[in-house]
Amino acid sequence: MSNRRPIGGLSHVSGVTDTPLLELTIPALLARTAKRLPNHEACIFPKQNIRWTYAEFAHQVDRLAAGFLDLGLGKGDRVGIWSPNRVEWLLTQFATARIGAILVCINPAYRQSELSYALDKVGCSALVTAQNFKSSDYIAMIRAVDPKPDTLRHLIAMGDAPDGFLAFDDILSDDTDRLDAILATLAPHDTINIQYTSGTTGHPKGTCLTHHNIVNNAYFTTATMAFSEADRLCIPVPFYHCFGMVMGTLGCVAHGATMVIPGEGFEPRDTLQAVHDEKCTALFGVPTMFVNEMALPEFDTFDLSHLRTGIMAGAPCPREIMKKVQRDMHMTGVTIAYGMTETSPVSFQSGLDDPLDKRVGTVGRIHPHVEVKIVGEDGETVNVGTQGELLTRGYSVMQGYWGEDAQTSSAIRDGWMHTGDLATMDGDGYVMITGRVKDMICRGGENIYPREIEEFLFTHPDVSQVQVFGIPDDTYGEVVCAWLVLRDGAQTTHDDIRTFCKGQIAHYKLPTHIRFKDELPMTVTGKPQKFIMRDAMVADLAKAPAP
Repeated sequence: MSNRRPIGGLSHVSGVTDTPLLELTIPALLARTAKRLPNHEACIFPKQNIRWTYAEFAHQVDRLAAGFLDLGLGKGDRVGIWSPNRVEWLLTQFATARIGAILVCINPAYRQSELSYALDKVGCSALVTAQNFKSSDYIAMIRAVDPKPDTLRHLIAMGDAPDGFLAFDDILSDDTDRLDAILATLAPHDTINIQYTSGTTGHPKGTCLTHHNIVNNAYFTTATMAFSEADRLCIPVPFYHCFGMVMGTLGCVAHGATMVIPGEGFEPRDTLQAVHDEKCTALFGVPTMFVNEMALPEFDTFDLSHLRTGIMAGAPCPREIMKKVQRDMHMTGVTIAYGMTETSPVSFQSGLDDPLDKRVGTVGRIHPHVEVKIVGEDGETVNVGTQGELLTRGYSVMQGYWGEDAQTSSAIRDGWMHTGDLATMDGDGYVMITGRVKDMICRGGENIYPREIEEFLFTHPDVSQVQVFGIPDDTYGEVVCAWLVLRDGAQTTHDDIRTFCKGQIAHYKLPTHIRFKDELPMTVTGKPQKFIMRDAMVADLAKAPAP
């Protein structure tokens, strides 16, 4: 049974079930595609001069999987990957799954203490690492981890092996005949991936995802964009996050599409060059990536005419950006996606032909085989149009947080994942994300939702970015703070902003403290880190009075 529209006027919808869920492990999915399209291009890494067909890609995956077996790694062992977007990352993703080992994704931006926490938390048996990326010297940081987890037996470095490390290329093995016997022991509901939550609320937790979780989410996310082997997807978003490794690489494998990886990290020029050279039909990114691409002085010199679709996710998309992406980048079928790491990740996605207001004003409609309801503080489902917390149920919900039973029980109750996101649903089942439950500000007994104030401040012609949050106050309990990034050349003052707000929003919603910033703290995937802003603001006010 499925109904993408709310029933009985309540904010409760279920996705269509016409296409059955895939009962496949990741290696079975790759094997199916490699058998169907052996000579079709699977992955292209221009910076590493690599261009493999699906048959070649599957063979290289098997060589690495056999190498892992030679090291004594096997089903259930945790293998960390700490690297930007490189072919070795992609091989590790599929090779660990081939033997039932659990891939542990480590943020390339982590520093030494964060690395130590990530390795120790889940007991990694091996770590596959790049040697460096941007300002990060990975080898030096790994050597400095003390004490190293007792479980950590193997350090594998890309490139020439430093002392104490194995070289990635040296562990590859051609003794691959034993792999198919292992495949028969793997089950779709085995945990195969641990993703650390993005850190928007503090200490990261290890989200445990299964083959079933991410194979199906990858399949249906790209199916919503009508993917086939004719598609060529440019992936500038990071592999370590679900956007890159589920919606991106795994989504391509699910439909036989070609992955095009423009570089180790996002560079707007390299991204458009890859789209141009490889005639990409689809492109992923967070809104700021698209803004930076379109801002290139030589933007008009790139041939983007093959683009038709893609995903913009990670942060709300302003209307003007969406219009320009559709017009100037030819992405008439660009979609918006919403979800969270704990739901594999996508729960809502706009369709290829949804009107502009639905693409920028909502996160689309419910995904297949997923059920969602919006509840009030009493736990009861609210009426259509009423704000409440978004709850998700279905195949996509994680197994739990690694070693965090209390956190898991708090997040998943009666099968429902409590997202912590505030949302409203319209009569057609389109959902708008309106904020975070934990971000709600309680000022003198009045509940204030930052998203509402952010939307208003964003209408100021000089404001480029804005984040609103609360900080403790002796008189009111909490007061409203706003951090703003102004457009280039703007001379707006604190008083200008306050004047702009007066008479337009309720007095208790007026920001007590306003700060202008060059940039705002964000996760790699574009989500604002309000806890960092809050801590910085409290420290700032402790030193000096507000202007």
